[in-house]
Amino acid sequence: MPSAGLGRAGLAAVLLLAVAFAAMRAAGMLGPASLRALLPLGFCLMMATPWLLLDRAGRLEIGLRRSASARIYPLAIGAGTLAATLCFGLGVALFGAGQDNWFASVAANYRGIMPTAGWSELQLHLAFTLPALLFSPIGEEIFFRGVLQRALERRWSARASTVAECGLFAVVHLCHHGLVASAAGITLLPLSGAIWMVLMFGAALLFAALRKASGSLYPAMAAHAAFNLAMNVLIFHFLW
Repeated sequence: MPSAGLGRAGLAAVLLLAVAFAAMRAAGMLGPASLRALLPLGFCLMMATPWLLLDRAGRLEIGLRRSASARIYPLAIGAGTLAATLCFGLGVALFGAGQDNWFASVAANYRGIMPTAGWSELQLHLAFTLPALLFSPIGEEIFFRGVLQRALERRWSARASTVAECGLFAVVHLCHHGLVASAAGITLLPLSGAIWMVLMFGAALLFAALRKASGSLYPAMAAHAAFNLAMNVLIFHFLW
């Protein structure tokens, strides 16, 4: 589908993909262990979306191009690191290391993936941080700030489109904190889950601003990767 064809039909297709990716994430995070592979698979499919839906001109239009200035990358990395640090500080200040701390939930999710008893911090980073620097920063930025943003802009203003895609980004991150799977079923942490959604909405706005300022998705990917790196450093050093 060429970029010029992202009208009503194109938007419908992209929204269906968004629902499918959200369902894969929910199943991978909240479902049985046998479905965990759906999470990285969803990120890989997000990465592939521009090559499935767009021609070369469309890929350039969504931001798969070099930034006009390399000077934005240090800013992007610093902003992503600061955002993660603020999220960590707020979580500890409000909830300590309990289950309502969103980064404690991420740590619990990591422990559920594989046995990590006795692992060094280096081993933890090799197992969890390296994938977090690749899969979600690339896949989510391509899909949310790239494909979905541009598809929405075919119908709505840039501001409304940004609010919508950042809102969806925040909602799907309830799978990482806010929704808790147990033997009794899936329960909601209403207060901390709502705060976490606000934080993820703010992070998404940061990534979108970098995408808009640079004309490229790559600074947003750099900020997203810096957020994940700082998050894991803080988790493994203070909450593990």
